Amino acid sequence: MTQNSTPLVGFIGLGHMGGHMSANLVAAGYRLLVHDMDADAVQRLADLGAERAGSIEDLPARCDVVITMLPGPPQVESVIRAMAPHLRAGSVWVDMSTSTPAAARVADDILTARGVFRLDAPVSGMAKGAAAGTLQIFVGGEAAVLERVRPVFEVLGDPQRVLHVGGHGAGYTVKLMINQLWFSHLVASAEVLTIGLKAGVDLATLHGALLASPAASAFLADDLPAVFDGDYDDSFAMKLACKDLGLSIDLSRDVGVPAPLSAYVEQIYRTALARFGPDAGEMTPIRLAEELAMLQLRLRSVETAG
Repeated sequence: MTQNSTPLVGFIGLGHMGGHMSANLVAAGYRLLVHDMDADAVQRLADLGAERAGSIEDLPARCDVVITMLPGPPQVESVIRAMAPHLRAGSVWVDMSTSTPAAARVADDILTARGVFRLDAPVSGMAKGAAAGTLQIFVGGEAAVLERVRPVFEVLGDPQRVLHVGGHGAGYTVKLMINQLWFSHLVASAEVLTIGLKAGVDLATLHGALLASPAASAFLADDLPAVFDGDYDDSFAMKLACKDLGLSIDLSRDVGVPAPLSAYVEQIYRTALARFGPDAGEMTPIRLAEELAMLQLRLRSVETAG
C-alpha cells in the first residue's frame, strides 16, 4: 500500500457501530472485505457492495488495512491470534474497539516480529455518529502509520477530531477515561435533577439553569435531553457500559491510582443492569434514579405513586 493508492480494507465486527462504519467506507468508494459471525450483518454489507471474506484467515491475507470493531479485550485477543499468521508484512491492523493498554501489549508481542503496523483507534459518538460519519477517533501508535490510514479515518469520523494521542495503547486509555467521565456525569446529573425536581423546581428551568452555569457539560446539553422523551439510548447496552466501566477500574488498579468515585459509578451501573437487564440502554441508571425518587424526568413530569 502506498499513500497515493486506495487500499483494500478488511473490516471485522459489523455490529451497531461497525455496520455503520463499514457502510460509510463502501459509500466512499473503498474496496471492502467484511467478516462477522452474524450472517445477516454480512449480507447487509454485501448488498451495499462489500465483499464477503471466506474466513477470518482469508481476510487479512488479502488486505492492506484490517479494521476490527469488537466487544472487548478477550475478543480482540482471540481475533488477533487467529489473524496473525495471515497478516501481510507492511499491512496495518487498526483496532477501533474499546480495549486496554494490556491488550495493546499482547498485540505488540504477537505482531512486531511479523512486520505488521498497529494502531489502536477507539471512537466516541455512539451509533448515530457512526452512521453520520462524525465519530471522534483517538489514535494510539506511530504518527507515520496514522498518516497512511488517515483517509480511512476521515471517512469514519470528523476530520478535525481524528486525534493522535500517543503511542500504541494510548488511544485505549483516552477512550476509557472519556467513558468513565461520561458515566460519572450521568450518575451525578441523575441525582441533581431528581433532587431538584422532587424539591419543586420545574425540570426545564432547572436544566436551563445548569446549562447556563459553571456546571454545564456536553452531557447535559447533548445527551440528557433524550431522557426527557423517555429514551435511555438502547443503541449501547448496559452490559457493554458495565464492561467498559470494569476496564476503567482495572486500569486504575494496574497503574496504582485509587478511583473511589469511579468504583461507585460502576456499582450504580451494575445495580441498574440487575434491575433492568443487560440489554437496557446505557442511560438506564437515570431510570433507576427516577424509580428511587418516584418520579420521571419528563418536561411535564409527574410523580409516581409511592
